[in-house]
Amino acid sequence: MTRKYFGTDGIRGKANEGKMTAEVAMRVGMAAGRHFTRGDHQHRVVIGKDTRLSGYLLEPALTSGFISMGMDVVLLGPMPTPAVAMLTRSLRADLGVMLSASHNPFYDNGIKLFGPDGNKLSDEIELEIEAKMDNGYDQYLVPSEKLGRAQRLHNAAGRYIEFAKNTFPKHLRLDGLKIVLDCANGAAYRTAPSVLWELGAEVITIGISPNGTNINNNCGSTQPQAMCDKVIETGADIGIALDGDADRLIICDENGSIIDGDQVMATIATNWHEEGRLKGDALVATIMSNLGLEKHMERIGLRLERTNVGDRYVVAAMQKLGCNLGGEQSGHIVISDFNTTGDGLVAALQVLAVLTEKGRPVSNLFKLFEPYPQILKNVRYNENVDPLKNSHVKQAINDGENSLNGNGRVVIRKSGTEPLIRVMVEGNDDKLISSVTDDIVASVEATVQRD
Repeated sequence: MTRKYFGTDGIRGKANEGKMTAEVAMRVGMAAGRHFTRGDHQHRVVIGKDTRLSGYLLEPALTSGFISMGMDVVLLGPMPTPAVAMLTRSLRADLGVMLSASHNPFYDNGIKLFGPDGNKLSDEIELEIEAKMDNGYDQYLVPSEKLGRAQRLHNAAGRYIEFAKNTFPKHLRLDGLKIVLDCANGAAYRTAPSVLWELGAEVITIGISPNGTNINNNCGSTQPQAMCDKVIETGADIGIALDGDADRLIICDENGSIIDGDQVMATIATNWHEEGRLKGDALVATIMSNLGLEKHMERIGLRLERTNVGDRYVVAAMQKLGCNLGGEQSGHIVISDFNTTGDGLVAALQVLAVLTEKGRPVSNLFKLFEPYPQILKNVRYNENVDPLKNSHVKQAINDGENSLNGNGRVVIRKSGTEPLIRVMVEGNDDKLISSVTDDIVASVEATVQRD
């Protein structure tokens, strides 16, 4: 079934346009409130947001929708996405909501929904909510005496800080470590620095002055150069960059060299395997993770299980396979021993635990495999037409796969958040993967231009 509102990670779009208006947000609140109203207890929803200006637009609209369905609303203010998941469980809420467009620019925003177990909603539930958004909630408006109430949870930040600290091994401290921390002017600008400082680190912060429009602007996990430069400038041991809602991270070593999510997952998986902590004898990652990660896992006697892109698909596979570690190359690291979704800060603490215990430089610890050359290109298209159904595009993809002859991969997919076709090719021959990528991109572009 075609999805009208939801993508791979909730609803996302340009604020005050299309799917991201106050009117749509209110309908989300009403429809989701209706869907999660079960039983006679007083229902409760938790709402968090990042630091985007449009949060002031969407938060009250969502709140109105939920209140009209008789749900009480707990407002967290700016808080990381994983904090919303954790607090939804902790407060025994019926639903959790995060207002964020993650790593996107400030003018975008999004609505992410969590069930009472702190997990992101399934495709099936999202489709049911979509149906209710367009027809199915007006008759369920509660009488005036049963309207919900809204209140702020003033100690939300403190609760998450204590939760995050408790994921760090009790016998370790961060004394003597100099850490550059980039909070992307986003949701973790208050919580993440406090956690690292309270654990004993010397913390050098950037991206902690949000003004509503500077989130992810030349900072954060998708633009980490400022972090790398600051590490070199200050002689720090490690750099940690979160994204706008702090559910992902990218690190750099003491030389300012980037270490992506694949290397982070490989390091945690390897160390946990040695300690007997890795469950399922496997790491769960997406189709975008590098082939080098897969080969590394094979070398140490473990499996790499792949899923579609999106951390909720990673979580679903982890639950099915009994695994406790998974994530994405982009830096979403899911550690189910601690939380139900990607948590950049908690993942960073596991990185720092390895660094503290091993006592070796980051450059030595966190580069366990040589990545296969990988090229990723995006092609914008008209959402009314599907280029991937075109016969010429299909032939170009098939020809590319045959050219690699089993020594690489071709991954073609639609972005779940933007009208983009993502073309990824990897293999052991730079020239060949470049040629294959160019041929497929040219075929998609030709199809887009014709349509």
